[in-house]
Amino acid sequence: MKQSITLNKVSKFVGLGFISTLKSLFTGKLDKEDFKDFLRKTVVPLTSIVLFIGLWHVGAKTLYNIEADYKINKAMEEQGQAAADEMAACIASGDISCQPNTLPSPAQVWDSYKTLLADHKAISADKAAFKEKTAALNAKRIAEGKAPITYTGRPSFVDQIITSLKTVFAGFLLALFIAVPIGIVIGLSKTLRSSFNWLIQIFKPVSPVVWLLLVFMIVKTMTKDSNSDSAFIISFISVGLCAMWATLVNTAMGVSTVDKDYINVAKVLKLGPIQKVFKVILPSSLPLIFTGLRITLSVAWMVLIAIELLAQNPGLGLFVWEEFQNGANDSNSKIIVAMFVIGIIGFLLDRIMLTIQNMVSFNKNAQ
Repeated sequence: MKQSITLNKVSKFVGLGFISTLKSLFTGKLDKEDFKDFLRKTVVPLTSIVLFIGLWHVGAKTLYNIEADYKINKAMEEQGQAAADEMAACIASGDISCQPNTLPSPAQVWDSYKTLLADHKAISADKAAFKEKTAALNAKRIAEGKAPITYTGRPSFVDQIITSLKTVFAGFLLALFIAVPIGIVIGLSKTLRSSFNWLIQIFKPVSPVVWLLLVFMIVKTMTKDSNSDSAFIISFISVGLCAMWATLVNTAMGVSTVDKDYINVAKVLKLGPIQKVFKVILPSSLPLIFTGLRITLSVAWMVLIAIELLAQNPGLGLFVWEEFQNGANDSNSKIIVAMFVIGIIGFLLDRIMLTIQNMVSFNKNAQ
């Protein structure tokens, strides 16, 4: 019996728990509590997904019909019955030129997702061919001290995702290196906390658009004669400045609320200021610091889209804006694909931060 229980536990760890649960369910050996747990963790989420897709499909179909009726009635009012019949026939035929441009169905979004992947493969093949064609020439240019010739074609959807991830991580690291040291210094002194509190409260709610304009003024002046990618620099600095405030506030709060007994022990051990910070204050403050970092990363990912759009940084923000401006028949579908990608990546980033928080701070109750 003990061996059987152990094997069941092992199977769950290696991903076989779901299969064994289904087997027990169909053989009638699943007890009541396990059955409830199976419903809660498997059946209910799957049902909610099916319900969401069903409602989405019905809503898209309804909006499609409303838009189709509008186009037919408009043709009737402006050009008569013959034009209305022609418009109805065109819509029924599936001709792209006359299709209602409204909320796409789940099937259309899935088709756009496959189109974007196929487009990425084609662009990747072009890049590989270009690299192979210019390899010898670039080697010669590098030997002569000249800059190599780079691929200047449009980026694919996957390339834009990678650009957005680079931008958000650069902004996150900037926020980390600014907010944590300042938060520690402010947290150690009541005088500094009261002195800088007004500054934090004023700048914390400032819009990312305003931060972008401020950074734009400074970076454009500093990089006038530089060949660096100013759009990327503007984007990640704006993201970092806009998102760092949660980490700053939480770090200061964590440092200021360290148990006084720990501080007294540091005094007894005659630890220096640096030793006291790294051996006593930071370990005690890690739960709050990581909570601030999780919020910072989430905010950074949210404001990134607007900042990339305005800074013309070739990431997801610019992709969404270009598709909106494009107005093609599949543009709405591609925008929704980007919406799902943005949401999934945001969720994964939060889970990664939560995992690191649990590993570092041993805060097992973090939500």
